[in-house]
Amino acid sequence: LALAYCGTGSNRAIRILLHTAVSDVSDDVRMAAVIALAFVLYETPERVPQLVKLLLESFNPHVRYGSCVAVGIAMAGTGDADAIALLEPMLEDMTDFVRQGALLGTAMIYMQQSDTSNGRKIKAFRERLSSTVSEKHQSTLTKMGAILSTGILDAGGRNCSLVLGSRTGFTKMTSAVGLVLWLQHWHWYPMMHMFSLALTPTFTIGLNKDFKYPKGFEIQCNSKPSQFAYPKRLEEKKKMEKKRVETVTLSTTAKNKARLARKKAKEEAEHGGGAADMDVEKKDEEKEEEEKKKDEEKKDQDAEEGMDVDGEDKDAAKEGEDKDAAAAAEGGKKKKKKREPEPTSFRLSNPCRITKAQAEVCAFELKQRYRPIRPEETPFGVVMLTDSTPDEEDEDLGVVKEPSLDAEDEADPPEPFEWAPPGHPEAEDATSATDAKDKAEGDGKEDSSSGGGDKPKTDDSGDGAVGETEDSSAMES
Repeated sequence: LALAYCGTGSNRAIRILLHTAVSDVSDDVRMAAVIALAFVLYETPERVPQLVKLLLESFNPHVRYGSCVAVGIAMAGTGDADAIALLEPMLEDMTDFVRQGALLGTAMIYMQQSDTSNGRKIKAFRERLSSTVSEKHQSTLTKMGAILSTGILDAGGRNCSLVLGSRTGFTKMTSAVGLVLWLQHWHWYPMMHMFSLALTPTFTIGLNKDFKYPKGFEIQCNSKPSQFAYPKRLEEKKKMEKKRVETVTLSTTAKNKARLARKKAKEEAEHGGGAADMDVEKKDEEKEEEEKKKDEEKKDQDAEEGMDVDGEDKDAAKEGEDKDAAAAAEGGKKKKKKREPEPTSFRLSNPCRITKAQAEVCAFELKQRYRPIRPEETPFGVVMLTDSTPDEEDEDLGVVKEPSLDAEDEADPPEPFEWAPPGHPEAEDATSATDAKDKAEGDGKEDSSSGGGDKPKTDDSGDGAVGETEDSSAMES
């Protein structure tokens, strides 16, 4: 139904899908029915969150997963705040694959959105993705969803979007089929690579009659540059190495150590004699006298420094008064630099990236040499231009590089084969046939090796007899 009624908005198909989503006995069928709503209603995407709002609260986790993905497909690349608000509670769901679906749906909605969209929540979402991948307690399915979401956000260098329809209103079958195949990664992981088929580059390029693009052609964008700017790249946080602080020994601790040393020396003197005791006491007395002298010297130095500081403070105060007077005389010439306001419009060069939302606020500038053939259209995709002054030569032309048909360092394709799921009768027949073939090849190799070994070794010099005797002795042993 998803592919048969893709983009039609058929009410009959919607009724069947909703009935299947709430009544079917298979969880996979219910999940597929909810996701199919996004394909049927991609022409009117704002209807999908309304239909799926109640299904997001379903007790069945497969239905909740399908609802998250359906909202993401329908509202891809819009940055819609209401759709994000529906998916935010699902990011904390108890089931791991529901969290995966919420991450995927949110990433689709945030495709090609700047850091200022939706109250700057996209930056927090990117940080959430990076933390989810690095956390140990997260399940494998949730981590896989975070990794896929990071790739979806930056798909095609942030120059591609998920679009199921063309500019003229026709359904792009390549995108629809590629997206359906990508959704099958639920059952088979290699289908993840099919997501690239559903992507459409959001570019605008103006070409002249010779299919060359004039670099002087520009498009007017009536919005702030930050509204559609590329998001900033994440920067790794630098780890600051902590410096070791040397512990300060107080005079009291030194005295305690000396007292303990005297006590220990006395105990040793009682057992070993009094000469050591006398030496220790003399050393302790000398240490105490040295410490007293050092304390007195420090006090004298502090007193002298205090006198000098008082004099310096007075001089500094006088200098400060002179500086204040000079600043007052200048009349406050020095002022703080104010932040310049962001311009309300800017120009885009040729070629450039213009998103679907940005195209609505862009317009052609008709007062330049190259003008579009159809100026009433929105500047999006390939735009054919006419030259108002064809007699003048234009050296500032770019050439579009043609894609090469020759394979560049491509691996050879695999040989054709027939695949059947395990347990299928065809698979069992194929495995038995391959086993018989391998066995026959192995028997042929053994026969050839044994046939070659039966030939006796002979030599003209008579060494053959020696070889035969050695073989017979070896057999006897």
